[in-house]
Amino acid sequence: MKKYKLLQLIQQSGVVAVIRGASPEEAVRLSRKAIEGGIRVIEITLTVPGALRAIETLAAEYQWENPQGDNYALIGAGTVLDPETARAAILAGAEFIVSPSLQPATVTLCNRYRIPVMPGVMTIQEMTTALELGVDVMKLFPGNLYAPSMIPTVKGPLPQANLMPTGGVNLDNLKDWVKAGAFAVGIGSDLTKDAVSQGNDDLVTEKARQYVRAFESARSGG
Repeated sequence: MKKYKLLQLIQQSGVVAVIRGASPEEAVRLSRKAIEGGIRVIEITLTVPGALRAIETLAAEYQWENPQGDNYALIGAGTVLDPETARAAILAGAEFIVSPSLQPATVTLCNRYRIPVMPGVMTIQEMTTALELGVDVMKLFPGNLYAPSMIPTVKGPLPQANLMPTGGVNLDNLKDWVKAGAFAVGIGSDLTKDAVSQGNDDLVTEKARQYVRAFESARSGG
């Protein structure tokens, strides 16, 4: 089933690049550089002006069906606040939806279209509600409010909860999150801030390579 294949690819890739930008063109450039560096799951936030154009461009350029192909990447939409925006993103080519909070109507819409949805959660109550709605992966957000030990603590009463910490994950603590049992990790400003401030997009490629190496090392027990 497509939905579970997409979830499997996200888990295997492990690192989700959360891309923001001042324009759709900038978001596309930064995404291409992240993909060049080995990050194959790209989340375009809907805070980007014209974000749907960026999603359309990248979804047409990259494919997820062949993980071995040179143009392999999975394109999704982030900062989705309501079902109307989720549907617009899906029609633009988004293969997964990420929200900063748990919105039942958005989850229902994504389930209707069999698209992975990863809503933001902070509490056990929100996690339980998300599970009841049929959410497969929850975004632990903001991740910098928690220690990696949050994941095994949650998995005590909720072993079926898959958590993706986002916000505050960096090269220094990525290993701890992975070893704690994170489904995947979301990387935001740390991936792109130097490139944007210095006007050098190639810095995204190098930082992406560092994150991919760090994730693979942590997953292999290094």
